[in-house]
Amino acid sequence: MIRDGDREDDLCRVIGELQKSSLFSKMKADLQKEVGKPHIHVSDMKQSVRTYLRDSGWEVKLQNAVYALLTSLPMSRTSDIPQNHIKEPLAFLRKAQINWEKRIVKSINSMCTELSLPLARKRSAADQAHMSSKFETLGGELDEKQMEKIKPVYAPKDFFEALIGIENPSFTPLRKTPSSIKGWGLIKVQLHTKSLHEMKIAYKELDTGNLHSGVDDVLLESSSTDSFPSDWNKLGRKVIQQGSTLAARQYAKYGCPPGLRGDLWKLILCYDVDDVDLLYFQQLKQYVIDYDMLVDSLITKDIKLTAANDDNYFVFEDVLCQALLVFSRDTSVLKHFEQSSATPPKSFIRGKLGVQDYAVVYPPNGFIPFHGFSLYAAPLGFVCAEAPQLYYLFKQIYTRYFFRLHTMSSHPQGMLSLCVLFENLLQTHEPALFYHLKEVGAHPLRLAFNWLIYAFAGYLDTEQLLLLWDRIFAYNSMDLIAVLAMAVLSYRRSNLLEVTSLQAAQTVLADISTLNTVALLQYVLFLKQ
Repeated sequence: MIRDGDREDDLCRVIGELQKSSLFSKMKADLQKEVGKPHIHVSDMKQSVRTYLRDSGWEVKLQNAVYALLTSLPMSRTSDIPQNHIKEPLAFLRKAQINWEKRIVKSINSMCTELSLPLARKRSAADQAHMSSKFETLGGELDEKQMEKIKPVYAPKDFFEALIGIENPSFTPLRKTPSSIKGWGLIKVQLHTKSLHEMKIAYKELDTGNLHSGVDDVLLESSSTDSFPSDWNKLGRKVIQQGSTLAARQYAKYGCPPGLRGDLWKLILCYDVDDVDLLYFQQLKQYVIDYDMLVDSLITKDIKLTAANDDNYFVFEDVLCQALLVFSRDTSVLKHFEQSSATPPKSFIRGKLGVQDYAVVYPPNGFIPFHGFSLYAAPLGFVCAEAPQLYYLFKQIYTRYFFRLHTMSSHPQGMLSLCVLFENLLQTHEPALFYHLKEVGAHPLRLAFNWLIYAFAGYLDTEQLLLLWDRIFAYNSMDLIAVLAMAVLSYRRSNLLEVTSLQAAQTVLADISTLNTVALLQYVLFLKQ
């Protein structure tokens, strides 16, 4: 229950954050110039200021800023609930997340011990000079021998096994009610998810009666859609010119044209890269040049093994290295832990092991990369190819959405909820397929888990992936990842019903790059009986 006092606290927090923003400073300076003009009289100053805010575009910018804060700041629940309980209300999940974090820390510490590598060290003057001169081409700088030694801290398979091992010790199914007995799913945590009917209402814009970028603009043989691409681009440019976040969100529900996607995402995610941001990027870059960290090797190796080996993303290897190394140094990323069930890992200054006053977050952004995490950033090279712009876009997306894909929580957008949603949808609407795959040892969640944890990055054609992400950001929800995973299995139903092993099922699903994202979502939500 949210109390009136808590609402006031939330309002004060939003106002406080606005007043600290560069937007407020710029707006205030502009208004001071405006009210100083001769035609502004004291008697009608209030109305004049309101009119100027509307006509100059500041009103829309303020609305966008308030929206961004309301969607990013953790709002109050009740003042007497401990912070860690607000972040994750279920005690057994808090315990599971803590144990998982201990496992990650143990893994990276073991690597340090085995390879005699420090977590961090200051580079020599010669190394700093070399790093500075090669920063733009970091993709080719990784020592091959060093890369062989460095191992990922964990892989999605490890996280998957940890998730399916979680159980609610307080849950006891009602023996006399068959519907309450555990189903066929691997996830043993009972979480509420939307039904297909609720999905249809929530994602009504995806109805096949509406025209969609990515579907209707490729049907060139249909005279009714010949003008759609041109008209849709014109409307998109008007939305960008208007500058409204809410208008951009509504537009993106029908898909963003590739040439407009970058500007539309800026509006939807409420960010812009100004001179101050570029200066901050340079400061973080200097930290990369000055200090060598073990996570640097984890990042560069991950890019080598995933994005650099992908026909779509290998051209972005250098810019990905720059952006993700800078990401590891950015302490502002720590703010997202206010909404995450996770806690940033800490290390101790040499010689002060166990002394809490000398504990520091490691790495500075609080995130230890896992195998394949660079796939979150790789597709963004098609949206903005310069390192600073790609970095700030990635930071927005990660701290709003993708951090939830590798943490344990009961959040409706968390990985557990997405797994439960996927299993519930498939079990309800494709029971024969679900049961068959389960019986032959090819459990559906095992087949779909990598799609979920990577939000389909690395699996779909890039434009199809970005069309999916358009909808994730537009609806401010990752439910569609689970819906699409269910849709892929449903679409390949006839082939999957013939498999007799996990390997055979994986072969059937090995290449999904040719599938049409939006058409599959429409198929499940509005066409499938």
